[in-house]
Amino acid sequence: MTGPALVLDGVDVGYGRTTVVHGVSVEVAADGVTSVLGNNGAGKTTLLRAAAGLLPVTAGRVLLDGEDVTRLPPNRRVARGLAYVPQGQQSFGQLTTRENLQVVADGRRRGTELIDESLDLFPALRELLGRPAGLLSGGQRQQLAIARALITEPRMLILDEPTEGIQPTVVAEIERTITGLTRRGGLSVLLVEQHVGFALDVAGRYYVLASGRVTAQGAGGVEAAVDVRSAMAI
Repeated sequence: MTGPALVLDGVDVGYGRTTVVHGVSVEVAADGVTSVLGNNGAGKTTLLRAAAGLLPVTAGRVLLDGEDVTRLPPNRRVARGLAYVPQGQQSFGQLTTRENLQVVADGRRRGTELIDESLDLFPALRELLGRPAGLLSGGQRQQLAIARALITEPRMLILDEPTEGIQPTVVAEIERTITGLTRRGGLSVLLVEQHVGFALDVAGRYYVLASGRVTAQGAGGVEAAVDVRSAMAI
């Protein structure tokens, strides 16, 4: 792939007549990770929902693999290789772990193989295949949510606060998975996070949002932590 995987180009996004995100430009490199950081209310989730097609962009453009998808609905973005894992470890609570994976795999040519591949990434889920998802811990549900998204074989994965409320060992496993997948090639990630260390460890580039505007940006890595925390005023 040449060029960036995803570009948000000067987008305005909001709810009704209220604009929440103002002229924000964010770029995700092919086979790379971009992290968007900011305090609560900064507009991070609103930005992701616009990228996924769940909120309309009132100004600017959304480009996926160089194609303008600004007016495309979510299902057509998914068909072009985009997957979105929203905040909150979402799953079908009454279905088992296996059934949660199967409902995504059904109808896919490599469905069984894709389930096995997702379980290889999160091996702890193998012991929980018969357990209702509603009885899993927060960390286990987050791993399940990401595994389900990966079964769709996305080229662009959007993650909203994947480490929220989960234990450090699971955070580390999610970090290893994201890093390994992007290094292998064929997957790019847009990540919203408040966990600064995690966000900068995995990211090649970061952006800080405040009041719906980009207030800082730069190369990822732990050396950027001081600048990010200063921009977030924490």
